[in-house]
Amino acid sequence: MSMHPARLVRRPLAAALLVALIAPGAAFGQTAREKALEARVAELERQVQLLVSTQQQQQTQIATTQEQVTQVQSVQAAAPAADGKPKIQSTPILTAANPGGTFSFGGFVKMDAMVTDTSDGRIADGSSGRLFYVPSTIPVGGATADGGDAYTDFHAQFSRFWLSADHVTDTGNKFKGYVEMDFFGGGSNALAGNETSTNTYAVTLRQAYVQWNKWLAGQTWSNFQDTAALPDAVDFVGVTEGTTFVRQAQIRYTSGPWSFALENPQTTIQAYAPYAAAAGARSNSGDNVMPDLTGRYVAKGNWGHFSVAALLRQFKAAGNTESGAAVSLSGKFNLGASDDIRWMANYGSGIGRYMAFGLGSDTMIDASGELHALDGYGGFVAWRHAFSPKLRGNLMYSAAQFDNDPALVGWGVTERSQSYHANLIYSPFPKLDIGAEIGWGQRSLEDDREGDLKRFHTHVKYSF
Repeated sequence: MSMHPARLVRRPLAAALLVALIAPGAAFGQTAREKALEARVAELERQVQLLVSTQQQQQTQIATTQEQVTQVQSVQAAAPAADGKPKIQSTPILTAANPGGTFSFGGFVKMDAMVTDTSDGRIADGSSGRLFYVPSTIPVGGATADGGDAYTDFHAQFSRFWLSADHVTDTGNKFKGYVEMDFFGGGSNALAGNETSTNTYAVTLRQAYVQWNKWLAGQTWSNFQDTAALPDAVDFVGVTEGTTFVRQAQIRYTSGPWSFALENPQTTIQAYAPYAAAAGARSNSGDNVMPDLTGRYVAKGNWGHFSVAALLRQFKAAGNTESGAAVSLSGKFNLGASDDIRWMANYGSGIGRYMAFGLGSDTMIDASGELHALDGYGGFVAWRHAFSPKLRGNLMYSAAQFDNDPALVGWGVTERSQSYHANLIYSPFPKLDIGAEIGWGQRSLEDDREGDLKRFHTHVKYSF
């Protein structure tokens, strides 16, 4: 069948018209999408450029600030401080220490003034008993029956300072180096140590140790001693008879409430003097092979603390050996916000040099040279009351006794000693203490002879 010529002409024309109408639309849609994409890209580029510009401005500001800080530090280091005095330090103190270490310094200045009256003669001038309460220095049976007149002493020898360097590694290991000194212990030249002109006294080592996490090596308080139980005294110790008191070299391990130590051994020996009216000479021996072994447990809480310590010792002299052991209980109990009780009780065989500044010996010796450990016991109790934030007071009693064998050491050795102390301490400003203390002490020999000490002791102490 043939088609009409007009229809044949209209079909190509319609197709052409359709293509002409659709093509511009397709082209128009494509152009709009591209323009939208280009606009988004342009916006992103603008934001990135803004961020880059802001970062550059911040870096410029940081660099400028750092430069200003450096300039200020340089000016401060070169110029005097506001009070007209130059800066103490412009470079690190610990120049040879581990990076990031910290240095600290502290101590106190203490001036003591006391008036002493002893019943059986004077305590030797320049001896430790003239500076603080030492029971073994109380005269007994002296040539002056009534002791003569009272005597006065002023000194600042117990002023103290300490240095500490601490460091913590990136892995959490803790290190500490500590040195503590005072001026009690002697002079450094011919004029030193006397009260004629200069009163010059040498620096004396008290503590020096290094600590690494749970380990300590060096000289410090014996692990057998509970320093936290000591009362708030004007005297250097006050409750001397009943307290353990030793500083010495040691290696100590502490884990939680437990601590154990190997400590420097030393043996004190009361010489053989059978039934003598006077005591035989006392000597020291460093022949020990085994170190003194100490262990301590401490329980703490809001109520205070409680501690129990044990001591095992070997005594050795001239080839003869003996052993001994001792135990110490101590603590502090808080009785409200203004009161506490501090106490200690000690007992042992060969406890001599660890208690009461060596009031008794560790051992006695017989005619054959054999050593015998000397039993001793003692303790103290102290009550502290705060009348106000600036005023506090303490009452203290202390005592010690030793079971000497007069058949070995004679009748002239110390059998017992006791003392009472009462004080008031006023702190008008933080770290400044002004105190006054009255004390009475008595030393008794095996033959029942006694000597008394009465003392009025004052101090001014500023801690820093």
